Amino acid sequence: MTVNPKLLLRNISYWSLFLVFLALIGCRDQSEVQPPESQYLIEATPIVELSQEEVAQRAGEISPLLKAVVKNGVRVLRVTYKTQFVDGSPIEASGAVALPMGDQPFPMLSIQHGTITREADAPSNFAPGTEFMEYGAVFGGMGYIAVFPDYIGYGASKHLPHPYEHRESLGRACLDMLRAVRELVEQDARVKWDKRLYISGFSEGGYATLSLQKMLEEGREFNLKASTCGAGAYNKTAFMHRLVSEPTHGIASYNRLYTWVLLSYNWIYGLNYPLSYFFQEPFAAEISKDLMGAPLTGSFHNLLQTDFATGLLNGQEGELLAAIADNDLLGWKPEVPTQLYHGTADDLVFYLNTETTYQSMVDLGATSVELKRLEGKNHSTAVMDYLLGSYAFFSAHP
Repeated sequence: MTVNPKLLLRNISYWSLFLVFLALIGCRDQSEVQPPESQYLIEATPIVELSQEEVAQRAGEISPLLKAVVKNGVRVLRVTYKTQFVDGSPIEASGAVALPMGDQPFPMLSIQHGTITREADAPSNFAPGTEFMEYGAVFGGMGYIAVFPDYIGYGASKHLPHPYEHRESLGRACLDMLRAVRELVEQDARVKWDKRLYISGFSEGGYATLSLQKMLEEGREFNLKASTCGAGAYNKTAFMHRLVSEPTHGIASYNRLYTWVLLSYNWIYGLNYPLSYFFQEPFAAEISKDLMGAPLTGSFHNLLQTDFATGLLNGQEGELLAAIADNDLLGWKPEVPTQLYHGTADDLVFYLNTETTYQSMVDLGATSVELKRLEGKNHSTAVMDYLLGSYAFFSAHP
């Protein structure tokens, strides 16, 4: 579950500090990792080229402090690459990358965005007001190969539905984007990569980042240095149980996101139940007309059919429960330094997601994971702590 990335852009001062902290990582540690043969990159299309002065001007509009840390100009490109749809079929996906201009090798930073509901907000569209438009060039100007995957369902794959909060496809789309960018920098003599990789994301981006991290650690084909994940719905089973069994906030926009997750699993796993199987009327009819405009006010559990909710709680909905459990990020322990941020008062993505996931990792022997419990913070107010903490954390792990 996630919040629109525009919420993240409201607090410019914290984004500015986050960008400044990234500059501290610098040009250290150039561990060599031998990549496989190129097979993912399809095309890299130039969007814009900005001089150091132009990037500095953009940075100064965010905060005057940023002008001092802009070290180079950038080339912004739309990247199209090969990946897989949820059924394993080959598809084309896209994202955006900001390539710093300079002779020295640069680290790579992959940022997984939060929930978006409009095609225009996909990073590869480089549209005004979006996260990548505002900050992508600045990341590049600070000396980072800044990677922003669109995810499936946006950009080059906009004709497909977005598999919302689906662990495998989110992780795969982000990993294949990294592979494509690796091939891009190997082929482009104007940019050098020092083989370091950092990853980060908040909300759906946090869930996508932890999904990506699991794949990266299992594959060991990248020199992943550190990861920060904020407010992701990592324990889908416990989260769904809470939504179905206890009163919640009743906020319609939040309920739409919970519904989106449920309906995504319904089609991805081939369950194909009608809306009336899950939801009472008039909610089923409203969702059928327009999910993102549906007036789903009231505690989420009161929107559901009683038989369905009861079956989910007592284990009778075996197929759906298995689909939900397949998207849990439990049962593994990270090896690279990792921080998990979450506000204890988060009423969109409940704190139990991070608390139980962290405990699962510790129980399996993880020693490199930190739980950053943000007392009294909700889904929006936790962002500042996540941003500031991420920069400090990355600077401590060169």
